[in-house]
Amino acid sequence: MGQTAQMLTANRLREGDVVYWRGGEWIASLPEADLFEDATAAAGALEAAGEHVKARLVVNPYLFAVKKNGVAIRPVEEREVIRAAGPTIRADLGKQARHV
Repeated sequence: MGQTAQMLTANRLREGDVVYWRGGEWIASLPEADLFEDATAAAGALEAAGEHVKARLVVNPYLFAVKKNGVAIRPVEEREVIRAAGPTIRADLGKQARHV
């Protein structure tokens, strides 16, 4: 079945890229991002992300649910699965090209 946890995401303001929270910074890789199994820790990260919004580094940070099954992490909502894979219009470029 798997355990439900949360991750933090946003969009990088300059390029619009989907980014994920890891240790107070933004990275492009969902599998390498921080996994929050504690709601208090997740809320703290979301609050800290607000400083990055004020600094105009990212927009729209929010938490989303993921399922952890062993070492595999998969977003619960289809929207987040699509965001993690990259733009759907060019499967030969970007993140999707690595999964083809």
